[in-house]
Amino acid sequence: MIKRGTYWTIGPEVEEFERIVAEYVGMRYCVSFNSGTSALHAIMLAYNIGPGDEVIVPSFTFIATANAPLFVGAKPVFADIEDSTFGLDPEDVKRKITKRTRAIMPIHYGGLPCRIRELKEIAEDHKILLIEDAAESLGASIDHRKVGSFGDAAMFSFCGNKVITTGEGGVIVTNSREIYKRLKMIRSHGRSEFHPSTDGSMDYVILGYNWRVSSIIAALGISQMRKIDRIIEMRREKAEYMTRNLSEIDMIETPNAPNGYFHIYQMYTIRVKGDKEMRDALKNYLAEKNITSKIYFKPVHLTRLYMEKFGLRRGYLPVTESISDRVLTLPLYPTMTVKEMEYIVKSVKEFFEG
Repeated sequence: MIKRGTYWTIGPEVEEFERIVAEYVGMRYCVSFNSGTSALHAIMLAYNIGPGDEVIVPSFTFIATANAPLFVGAKPVFADIEDSTFGLDPEDVKRKITKRTRAIMPIHYGGLPCRIRELKEIAEDHKILLIEDAAESLGASIDHRKVGSFGDAAMFSFCGNKVITTGEGGVIVTNSREIYKRLKMIRSHGRSEFHPSTDGSMDYVILGYNWRVSSIIAALGISQMRKIDRIIEMRREKAEYMTRNLSEIDMIETPNAPNGYFHIYQMYTIRVKGDKEMRDALKNYLAEKNITSKIYFKPVHLTRLYMEKFGLRRGYLPVTESISDRVLTLPLYPTMTVKEMEYIVKSVKEFFEG
């Protein structure tokens, strides 16, 4: 870094990292950001989404998905999810479209693609944008087509709990050169390599932000991308073991990808067939066994922010609320040992036998 001099932010490693990700996903352009959240904010700005516009989003997601429209003064409109992938329900999306709808922004939950092909048809029929929040699903695919390549643009996250990580960071991929150019300006104070000033230096063209990544982060991303397929293979092996053994328990449902869907298991989420109290009891029991499990996700529309701002209440998204009450994400990582997985399976079985 000292030898690099002033080229510590947008150095050659950044462009190389972006090129590798774009090629991996099957898109023409990629722009990196310091977080997935700032990447979502940037794509709202790049498409000039703002006051008076609506963006259809899920509530079963990390809150950044719903916050992104709010960042630019637009309104997030929540649609319900469906049971097979925990992604946006295409039928409810249709019901939520109005004259003000500018975009549909689904997520691919925990490494499993949503029903993105149906959502793409809806977006094309209504001439609105399709922006994929693929934060958790780099490498997932449907019939060998990678998620992130279905929409007008897509975001991937590289924060610490993702399949590969740069510690923090995110990218936007797109096939639009115009959006690519705008994203590069937005992330770097509005400065544009495409609009040089009279002295040949880069000029400041629009209002932008400091959302760049450093060459160190990009170099780490390059090294991670070189082994992403092996990491995914290891995660899928662990998930297969967990599913084979946990499926013996009648009171839970294990993850199950539809035909042609390639699940990368960024999260391994089971669903308890009982109620919320039973799920919470299982979570507490596992904690007593020193097994950390988490609830991904509690509905965004039931947070204080959204209930107070939009007057939302329980019952607004029945499928989302029902699934959220019963899901539990168990530990899963590439280097898990058989002994560790056996302990988790044994503990879950003990709970239900008790």
